[in-house]
Amino acid sequence: MNGRNGSKKSKTEGGANSKQLHLTSFMRPVSLHTGAWRYPGSYPDANFNLAHLKSFIKKLEDAKFDAFFIADHLAPFTLLSALSQATKRIGLAATASTTYDEPYHIARRFASLDHISNGRAAWNIVTTGNPDFADDAFIHNQESGIYLDPEKMHVLNHKGDDLQVKGPLNIARPVQGWPVIVQAGQSDPGRQLAAETAEAVFCSPKDLDSAKALYADIKGRAVIASRDRNHLKILPAAFIVIGDTVEEAVNKRLHLDRLVHYDSAISSLSIALGTDASGFDPDGPLPSDLLETNASKTSREGILRLAEGLTVRQLAQRYGGYSGLAFVGTPETIADEMGRWLDEEGCDGFTIVMPFLPQGLDDVPRRLVPELQRRGIFRKEYEGTTLRENLGLPRPRNQFF
Repeated sequence: MNGRNGSKKSKTEGGANSKQLHLTSFMRPVSLHTGAWRYPGSYPDANFNLAHLKSFIKKLEDAKFDAFFIADHLAPFTLLSALSQATKRIGLAATASTTYDEPYHIARRFASLDHISNGRAAWNIVTTGNPDFADDAFIHNQESGIYLDPEKMHVLNHKGDDLQVKGPLNIARPVQGWPVIVQAGQSDPGRQLAAETAEAVFCSPKDLDSAKALYADIKGRAVIASRDRNHLKILPAAFIVIGDTVEEAVNKRLHLDRLVHYDSAISSLSIALGTDASGFDPDGPLPSDLLETNASKTSREGILRLAEGLTVRQLAQRYGGYSGLAFVGTPETIADEMGRWLDEEGCDGFTIVMPFLPQGLDDVPRRLVPELQRRGIFRKEYEGTTLRENLGLPRPRNQFF
């Protein structure tokens, strides 16, 4: 949890800054916090209520967010196709795994989404095969009656160990060339995949120091792979809770965490620690004499850092609710932190995780975004009409010409 009582003046405050934050929102399709649906005033049915989801994405678009990002959940293509008709500029990003579907079908759906949205699709991807028609393959000449130039139809004809597909993809080349490619994961293979193929990276560093190391590593690998480091955007997840004071924001977070059912929370904590925590004193500190286990050392170390100053109950509910990077404070203190991460190359922007909806989301465009704009580190208008244009990414050239 980050927050400071004083508002440090940013070196970019009040003036133009060449470095600009990019903001997306990861919503699955709403909050990731498991207690969010119980927060006073929240919509418990938001995940399945299209009217609510439309209102959320419209608020994000009004605030000039780059993209609305959802997990592989609740029929993402159906939902994003519907939301594309309620919006004009905000990107539409979804996770889709070829583990559960054929690459051909995934590629066709994303190409379709890119056409439906006029160039706003993004794919959180693991593997793909994406054959294309040339840009000008579809002639649409009403006078001559020629709809498609067959000479410009190309086939993939891929033959691999696990998959064979001839193609072609029976849809015109996407508006953006191909959808923006997003990669999630921080393992060594994940970093290499990001450096070679991704255009945006969704990651979860625990603090600024680890974020700077991750940023330098992936960008460095991209350069080695002969890519422009600026064509790869690092966008760590950040849980945002805003209050009039830091203390109020902290209390909002504590109240939200208390809404996570203790039985579920202590079970999650036990699994992460590799130890049955159900017998611990809920209102005391985490025991200092925990035995070593075969549990993930990284996960265990993270919990021990998170435990500082918290009771077992608070720790379990924090871990069971949302345990990632959090900026908790006033618009000014959160803007301080974001500006610092941008200046020190810990990120190119953030993937905002909303605490609860609609109030927690409303605080971001109404209070935080204006503060970032005042400091000159976030746009007031979109740069273009496609997601690539707004992220500052080039349109991929046609590989056949």
